[in-house]
Amino acid sequence: MPDSLIFTVSSESSGERIDKFISNRAERFSRSAAAKIIEEGGVSVNGSTVSKNYKCRENDKITMLVPQAKPLEAKPQNIPVEIVYEDKDLLVVNKPKGMVVHPAAGNYEGTLVNALLYHCGDSLSGINGVIRPGIVHRIDKDTSGLLIVAKNDTAHLSLAKQIKEHSFHRAYECVVHGNIVEDNGTVNQPIGRHPKDRKKMAVIYKNSKNAVTHYEVLNRFGNFTHLRCTLETGRTHQIRVHMAYIGHPVAGDAVYGPKKVQKGISGQCLHAKHIGFVHPVTGKWLEFESPLPEYFTNFLKKLGSGE
Repeated sequence: MPDSLIFTVSSESSGERIDKFISNRAERFSRSAAAKIIEEGGVSVNGSTVSKNYKCRENDKITMLVPQAKPLEAKPQNIPVEIVYEDKDLLVVNKPKGMVVHPAAGNYEGTLVNALLYHCGDSLSGINGVIRPGIVHRIDKDTSGLLIVAKNDTAHLSLAKQIKEHSFHRAYECVVHGNIVEDNGTVNQPIGRHPKDRKKMAVIYKNSKNAVTHYEVLNRFGNFTHLRCTLETGRTHQIRVHMAYIGHPVAGDAVYGPKKVQKGISGQCLHAKHIGFVHPVTGKWLEFESPLPEYFTNFLKKLGSGE
């Protein structure tokens, strides 16, 4: 018998489309995946099935039958991917904004893993299974920039250990809302799953992990600030959560930012610009920089012109 998820609609969610409501509360399901389950009759409201464009009402009881998981194996796809560095043990890629890192519900194809399988064939580490081969760490779909991929398990274990021990260097650039007065600062606040919205992370003191983000002001544009952020830890959505926590959410961030999303940018203005690590086999320190992509520089130009 399939598992089920049960939700009660609060007054804040009244009027929200049911597919959006479900995807916001069940982290495993994208909005399109939720819509598919609704269309197949897997969702009921107060005991009756509804269409995907049903508008939720306060105190609605929503029950969703969770479909049985199907075995999924990532397939190679001939998708262009920018490779910054490659040797027999690892590669460093420059992920474009909008590309998902690995297959998941609602995103089975067109991911970075699909592209890597085509490029590398069988030479990717298998530690994270058939869905995430070679993936040592992730960056969000709408975050661009540098990512390391392991070609074998030895490289994977070494890189994962460096991340855990905080010897792995990662620096990002972002544009945030508001004028940050201090030239630099540190956010040292734990991050865990949001208690009410399981798709989001939050600064929370129960069931959380320590998280440290250092930031430095690169430029100020009145209502926006251009920052360089250096991570000590690598929690999910760390920069986005920490910046929102101090009252300066990342521009374009539809999840942690203002409800009215900033015009001129789609998705968070956040780029993984720098990465540094010890090569798992040679022991040599390697560093790589990625230039700011066009979407980022265009947004800076727009801010600089006062538009």
